[in-house]
Amino acid sequence: MKHSVLTMSLLRYSISYVFIVSGFMKLISAEIGNAFVNLGLPYPELLMHVVAFLEIICGVLILFNRSAKSAVIPLIGIMITAIILTKMPALDSGFMPFAFDARLDVIMLVLLFILYRQST
Repeated sequence: MKHSVLTMSLLRYSISYVFIVSGFMKLISAEIGNAFVNLGLPYPELLMHVVAFLEIICGVLILFNRSAKSAVIPLIGIMITAIILTKMPALDSGFMPFAFDARLDVIMLVLLFILYRQST
């Protein structure tokens, strides 16, 4: 099914907005930095900076429709990892708390898949 140019542009702008802002917040927010460190990952500060720069760079590429299909791939990986690390623990409280906590992450993941399939 073909989507209109306007629809795909709005999709690209929305995805870009989310990831560019998210990347910058990882770099400037001590609260987000502390949450990232508390995930128990190796080299958390380095990893946080790598993820932040990936989000910003891929977000800009998507914004300007440059290598958008390639830029979506690392963002899908980031979203899947984020769901596993930050949302899956809510399953201990039941499915509905998990579903509520993960709702926006799942939406972003779906939008990334749509953008991937529609990109040239």
